[in-house]
This record gives sequence, structure tokens and C-alpha cells, in this order.
Amino acid sequence: QVQLVESGGGLVQPGGSLRLSCAISGFTFDYYGITWFRQAPGKEREGVACISNSDGRTQYVDSVKGRFTVSNDKAKHTVYLQMNNLKPEDPAVYYCATDEREVPCTNINDSPDEVEPGSWGQGTQVSVSS
Repeated sequence: QVQLVESGGGLVQPGGSLRLSCAISGFTFDYYGITWFRQAPGKEREGVACISNSDGRTQYVDSVKGRFTVSNDKAKHTVYLQMNNLKPEDPAVYYCATDEREVPCTNINDSPDEVEPGSWGQGTQVSVSS
């Protein structure tokens, strides 16, 4: 059974940083990818960053390019999302999810229905406030 457990959310001031972690078990880590989605109140869930674990390809939504970095630690079966220079538009619940398509992480703008994640984490809240 695949399990994804997120951690690292919290409250920071604008310009601050957080690192989210997604620990994954029961999953063929090297073959597939992981996408970080976020959902703010009243908004649709959107892809923020993704990584293909087999070849390390990454993609980012335009609004976070240059501020967020997605990475993985294959030995720990963990994917990270380093978020720097957090802005007032970044607060949301952040979820990691598996991308089990034949070629994962092809288009970060794909909706969750298009990615069809096999499994989701429980989500972690990120808040930005002065």
C-alpha cells in the first residue's frame, strides 16, 4: 500500500522560507514521479512543482520559478519542496501526489484529473503573514 506523509508546513513572514518533505513508502520510487499540488480556499488545486524520480527532470509553475526547488533523496524515498521568498499568494494546503504515467512530470499545468495521481498525501498547511 502506497503511503505519502508530508511535513514541514507552518507560518512564516513574507520573504521567509519553508521546506516541505514527502516521505513515500510502498511505491516504486525510481520509476515514477511526484507532483506537489496546492489548494487555497475557493481556488482549484494546482500543480506547483514536479520531479521525475528516474531522471531528475523537474518542472515548475511560472508563479514559483526561481523561488521553489523540488528535489529527491532516493535513499530516503523522500521528495522535498524548498520554498524561498514566500509571498502572500503562496498560502495553501500543499499536497504531494504520485505521478504514475509512463512519462511523469511532462507538464506542470496538467490538472489533477490529467495527472491522475495514484496516491495523495494528507496535506500540510503553509501560511504567510506578517
